Order: sequence, then C-alpha cells, then structure tokens
Amino acid sequence: MTPSTQASTTAKRRIDMAALLAWFIVAMVIAGLIFPIFKPDLGVMDVPRLSVCLVILAIAGVRYELGFMRNRIGDVVLGLVTAVAAWLLIATASNHAGDAKAGFWALTAATWASAWLFVERLATWKVGSPFARRLVNLAIPAIFGITLLVIWQIVVTGAGVPKVLLPAPSEIWLRLTSSVPTLWADFRQTFLKAVLAGYVIGCGSAFFVAILVDRIPFLRRGLLPVGNLVSALPIIGVAPIMVMWFGFDWPSKAAVVIIMTFFPMLVNTVSGLAASHAMQRDLMRTYASSYWQTLFKLRLPMAMPFIFNALKINSTLALIGAIVAEFFGTPIVGMGFRISTEVGRMNVDMVWAEIAVAALAGSLFYGAVALLERAVTFWHPSIRG
Repeated sequence: MTPSTQASTTAKRRIDMAALLAWFIVAMVIAGLIFPIFKPDLGVMDVPRLSVCLVILAIAGVRYELGFMRNRIGDVVLGLVTAVAAWLLIATASNHAGDAKAGFWALTAATWASAWLFVERLATWKVGSPFARRLVNLAIPAIFGITLLVIWQIVVTGAGVPKVLLPAPSEIWLRLTSSVPTLWADFRQTFLKAVLAGYVIGCGSAFFVAILVDRIPFLRRGLLPVGNLVSALPIIGVAPIMVMWFGFDWPSKAAVVIIMTFFPMLVNTVSGLAASHAMQRDLMRTYASSYWQTLFKLRLPMAMPFIFNALKINSTLALIGAIVAEFFGTPIVGMGFRISTEVGRMNVDMVWAEIAVAALAGSLFYGAVALLERAVTFWHPSIRG
C-alpha cells in the first residue's frame, strides 16, 4: 500500500468514525424519545433503558452503514444484534398482546431492516472451500425464512390478530407437536399412497408415450393437441369424476395425480428428444447407429434437462392435486380431508399445521428430484456452473 493510499484510508476511517459518533448522539436522542412509548413493564426481562437504546442504535446505525463497516466481523455482530432485538420484541409482544405501541413497531421495522441487511451482507461473502460455500448458501434462505417466521410472530401477537384469522407460528408449532399421530396418518394416506403412486405412474407412462410420439409422426400431430386440451381441464371438475370411478380411497386421488402429471411430462420429454442438433444426429448416422442406439446414447441424455424440469414441476403438482381431490370424497383421513374438516370447526391452527406438513413434504420431494438431477446431468452447463 502506497503512502497516499494509506493516508486516504486513514482519512476515510476518521470520517466513518466521526459519522458514527454523530449518529450515536442522534440515535440516543431518538431512542430516548421512543422508549417512553413502550409500557414500563417489558415482561420477564428487566431491560434497562440504555440497553434498548443501544439495540436501536446498533440496528439503525448498521442499516445505514455508519456502524460496523463491510467486514465479516461486523456482519456477525449485526446478526447477533438482530437476534437480540427479535428476542426482545417477542418477549414484549407476548406480555402485551394486542397493546403494542408505536415504539414497538418502530423497533420491529428496524429489526426487519437489520435482518434484511444481514442476509444481503451474507450473500456477498467470498469463501474458498466448497463446504463453506455450500454452508453459506444454505444459511441464507434458512435465516431469511426464520426472519419471516419471527416477524410473523411479532406482528400477529403485537397487533392481537384473532387466532381464527391467522394463528401465530408458536401456536402452529404447539399443534404440530401435539398432533403427530394424526398428521402422520394424513401424510401416509395422501403423500405415501396417492401422491407417490400417481407421480410414478403418470410420469412413467408419459415418458414411454413420448418415445412413441417421437417414433410415430402422426401421434405428434394427433395426441399433443388432445394432451393440451386435457391438461387445461379444471381439477375441481375431474376430481369428483375420479371419485365416482375409483371410489373414495386413495386410488381416485392417484388417478387425479396421473392426469395432472401426465401431460407436462409428455410435452417436456418430446421437446427434449428434439433438442439434439442435426449435426449430432448426422454424426451418429455416420457411425451406422440404429434408432435405438441414437436414442439411448444421444437423444435421451440431451433430453434429461427437459425431463427433470417436468419431474420438478410435477413434484409440486402431484401434492396439490391429491389434496384438492380429497375435498370431494375420502375416508376420514388425509391432508385434504383434515383441512376441509378443521376449517369448518374453526381449528385454524390445525389447518396451518397440515399446510406446514404439506409444504415440508413438497419441498423435500422437490429437493430430492433436484439432487437426482445434479447427479444425472452433471455434464450440463447449468450444473457445472
């Protein structure tokens, strides 16, 4: 570092420290004005006024980048301060539910801004090892999701939102932990039976039909338009018909899943089989390759990104189709049955518990397909990048 650069850096640090000192004075005044708006009793914690002022100062100062500057130590401190502020808000809201004041909402807004900045700063970290990079990439969505749950808890509790409209995450968690046998029975009926069976049959049959469509030209002109028409059918119209055909148990829900997953898989597979270039096919012909050799050694590998796109799309469509189909007739078990029944009983926390289980199952299912895609299409530029 040259002397001029060092002098410039030193001068910049002095300016930053001067700005931080000025902001400290201003923030202490603002915090002193905001703090009396709180009720004197902060619940189980006896937090002095200075501690609250320092929390507000740290959050606001870092948010405007006048505090801990762009380095990892400052980012970690920012995350810790944000966690302390969130803990303070949750404890305060639980003791004054529905009676939060302006200072509470000001600190909530500052905490959200601080969490946003922390995730933004975390995304700029340059780590060397692949494990650390993967850990950071997992931490970013995890922290952001936890922040959303915390803000949800704070807002619902502080504003006193009725449970029948929107329960707090803590109430949903209590319902989850106290209703494990019921949730497991619903998950087994809907996901392990209807979703998996319909997904495998629908995607597998569509894959083989796509090969026939690619092999027989007139099927491409006759079957694909019909497929587009059937894929546009509303599920609420198809589900009752499937219940009449296959009964009230899980086979009728699997039939709905088959209908929903068949044509996305068919269209994507046909498009993938046409993705190979003419020059590549000509090269295979110069090697005297048969149709099936060209299919298995060139065209199917080239179609794998399209096929896995369909598999990922269908992983979410299958769960949605099975749950909606259970609204039109099912045994006294299943995610859709439980949701429709508990809504009528005003047990909204149970409804959200079922939604949480469905969201977790769908996310894990999608993640499993994505991991399989990375293992199969490791050669594709999107995976290598």
